Amino acid sequence: MSRVQTVTIGADEADQRLDRWFRRHFPHVSQGLIEKLCRKGEIRVDGGRVKGATRVVPGQEVRIPPLPDQADDSPRAAPKISEADAQMIREAVLYRDDHLIVLNKPAGLPSQGGSGQTRHVDGLAEALCFGYPEKPRLVHRLDKDTSGVLLMARTNRMASALSAAFRHRATRKIYWAIVAGVPHPKMGTIKFGLVKAAGRGAMGEGEKMLCIHPDEVDRTPGAKRATTDYAVLSPLASRAAWVALVPVTGRTHQLRAHMAEIGHPIIGDGKYGGSGQENLGDGWGAQLGGEISRKLHLHARYLRIEHPETRAIMTFTAPLPPHMQRSWESFGWHPGDVPLDPFEDLE
Repeated sequence: MSRVQTVTIGADEADQRLDRWFRRHFPHVSQGLIEKLCRKGEIRVDGGRVKGATRVVPGQEVRIPPLPDQADDSPRAAPKISEADAQMIREAVLYRDDHLIVLNKPAGLPSQGGSGQTRHVDGLAEALCFGYPEKPRLVHRLDKDTSGVLLMARTNRMASALSAAFRHRATRKIYWAIVAGVPHPKMGTIKFGLVKAAGRGAMGEGEKMLCIHPDEVDRTPGAKRATTDYAVLSPLASRAAWVALVPVTGRTHQLRAHMAEIGHPIIGDGKYGGSGQENLGDGWGAQLGGEISRKLHLHARYLRIEHPETRAIMTFTAPLPPHMQRSWESFGWHPGDVPLDPFEDLE
């Protein structure tokens, strides 16, 4: 075990999450241990208690408690990446240059480690160095079961710039989904706030987000405002619809919770799809049955950013994952039949 240390955040380490900073300095320490040390108050910033998601700034002092020796912990914290996994994550690359990498994240693969998660994009990023001394860094995340465009930075400076772009909403993200029923009106905005409801079990398994009326957000402890734009791209009679979704804010499970709250849960969403999962055509139930996959039908289809280095406007489009592609084929839908950004004329 190491002794207590105090480390000062460097000038080139600004604007990043504490847990990511910690993992770069102490790569043998697991994400789960970092979260535990934060909860116990053993990791502190300028003497104050913090969470893993707390953002650090240059000059702050981080208290590092005694940590397991790397020799004792490294076999569990940094397992060797298999050739199959290395090939899989490299095949997911949509674009790369000297500054960033864009992936089409597979459904079912977490973005980052956590409770019970040992195989994730952040860990597999060791296979994405492409000659650089360090692995690329996540600058935003997608839920485990959500597929699609995921952006990574190849340097600290680029990570700071891209993280700021996401935080200040200087990016454009569009998701595709199939939802139960057909939302009315065909285009609208959802503004329910969100608050985390505790799950069950020692690690909070099953926790989910509850929607709060906008008028109640300021009076609800822990609630945050959230806004989602939606547009119906193609209805399937009255039973289901292909929709485009824009998370104006970026809250946990925002799109899933918002669509369920207005009576149109995303197909395959066992968490927010209600206790009766069967969709009988009344705009509820998260399973269509038949040959339609029971997996979540939510995909980060499109991302538009300004490249922090070149200042060029760049757009990235991710092909549908196999289970969603089969559903599109079953319904006779074709990705090329709709605009990339159906909200563009409204901006």
